[in-house]
Amino acid sequence: MTGSVDEDFLRAFHDSRPGEQSASVEASRTTTGRTSYEEFADLVPDARRVLDLGCADGGLLEVLARRGADVLAGVDLSEAELGLARRRPALAGADLRLGRAQELPFADASFDAVFSHMAFMLMTDVEQVVAEVARVLEPGGAFSVAVGGGAVEGEAMELFLSLAVPFFRAAGTMPRLGDRRSRTREGLDGLLGPAGFAPVTWEPVVIDMGGPPEHVWDRMTGSFYDMVVLGADQVADLRASFLDSVRAQASGGRVPCGMRVVHATTRLAT
Repeated sequence: MTGSVDEDFLRAFHDSRPGEQSASVEASRTTTGRTSYEEFADLVPDARRVLDLGCADGGLLEVLARRGADVLAGVDLSEAELGLARRRPALAGADLRLGRAQELPFADASFDAVFSHMAFMLMTDVEQVVAEVARVLEPGGAFSVAVGGGAVEGEAMELFLSLAVPFFRAAGTMPRLGDRRSRTREGLDGLLGPAGFAPVTWEPVVIDMGGPPEHVWDRMTGSFYDMVVLGADQVADLRASFLDSVRAQASGGRVPCGMRVVHATTRLAT
């Protein structure tokens, strides 16, 4: 399987840390008390034949299986992530493939819904991804993507980024992941419309990642790919600065830390 420098980076990252994505999702809740996966699955409640692009260790597919999907498929760059997905009893019959979203190994009109949770926004050649999604969807099928919507103002993630971005820029070795158009409503409509998709719905949700200062630090370091390009001394300096600063936000030992995620959904023309 050949791909871009970006894909090589993502593959190596997830091969070395399989399962972290789902663990992070499961450890956080929205304002409704559910995970982002659960709220995401609600966007297409009638989905029965589903494909997850960037399925990682299968956490979202398991939620979709519990909601009644009986044909389950996933594609991911990381064999280590797929290895964990294959161990989930709910995915015993799932078709889980090592591969790229730009070259989907499925027949035309195979699915009534395609999902991609925080993965489509990292992909290159997004027009080709969209073309492949349109090909494997049946007419009227749904395409749902979750994209990052930024930090909640005045809380710990915003503080972390204000401290971390100078470190990230100084390191200067991080590949630029994804296409900025995939992270905005207007950009998504511009990408999806020519392939026959309707304008997206746009549903922001807030993920609560708060807790004790050390817990929040662990959540922040696991949320940003850029951390892997920092040396041990840089990480130690960033950690000290963050913990010194974030304690001023703590109330009763708990630091507020919110992240916005946007769930965008569209359907292919019939």
